[in-house]
Amino acid sequence: MFFSIVIPTYNRRPILEKCLTALEQQPLPENTAVDGYEVVVVDDGSTDGTVAWLQQTEAFPHVRLVEQDHQGPAAARNLGIATAKGDTIIFIDSDLVVTPDFLRAHSETLQQEAKHLGSDRLFTYGRVINTCNFEEPTAEPFKVTDFSAAYFATGNVAIARHWLEKAGAFDTRFQLYGWEDLELGVRLKQLGLKLVKCPEAVGYHWHPPFALDQIPSLIDKEIQRGRMGVLFYQKHPTWDVRMMIQMTWLHRVLWGLLSLGGRLNERSLAPLLQWLINQGKPQLALEVARVFLNWYNVQGVYAAYREMGRSPLT
Repeated sequence: MFFSIVIPTYNRRPILEKCLTALEQQPLPENTAVDGYEVVVVDDGSTDGTVAWLQQTEAFPHVRLVEQDHQGPAAARNLGIATAKGDTIIFIDSDLVVTPDFLRAHSETLQQEAKHLGSDRLFTYGRVINTCNFEEPTAEPFKVTDFSAAYFATGNVAIARHWLEKAGAFDTRFQLYGWEDLELGVRLKQLGLKLVKCPEAVGYHWHPPFALDQIPSLIDKEIQRGRMGVLFYQKHPTWDVRMMIQMTWLHRVLWGLLSLGGRLNERSLAPLLQWLINQGKPQLALEVARVFLNWYNVQGVYAAYREMGRSPLT
């Protein structure tokens, strides 16, 4: 087994350095079935000096740099798969900092479960812990809000390369924010792949502490996610997908009630959010902001659906 860790990146140089440093610190036991690993960094048209920095540094001997014009993470991951040398692909994001047992945990779980099933028709899904602690990202404890029920998400997943090729890899039409990995997950599920949780393979997903000046960008992401959600539903018009993308009457009622029909928004909640931030609770402030962020997402889904010339779903 040879791992290719595929990492798309776009203007994330400071946290990317921590990400790559952690991946260089992966001791593999002598009795492991892992022959080695490489780290394939796919730069998606960064403008922050990422490429020049990687070309000049000698700190990351496992890293191979691949470049493309800015096309989004789906195209970047496909390019990473195409250029990877490994028979097993691990996807992580460039703002993820892993622990020293990361590769060992994925490899042991893959082997044990394949032996149990008598097949490699599976993938392992590691734990992702969100943190805004840049200096010591791995100091963050696991929280209830870190739980994920996703079937296939590229924040921390390992899978045999041939299953990605058989499924058709990522759909590059997903150029805006969201859903390209879960859409691939639907196709993998159709192939009968089993999700195997691997909580020992821990990655700490860093993001800057929430601040009010981030709200316009977060709203734009929710609207983009809504548009990509409709593309997801076009490809897989099922109830499960409608639930995932929040395109149901239940979500319209839920977020409509919680946001008081949009009256609890970025303007009306700004004083409360700033107070929570001043109290040293930026994560709680972000959770409160999700009331109107989810409302924007639901509105974005239905707006995109109407643009396709169809009547809104109820």
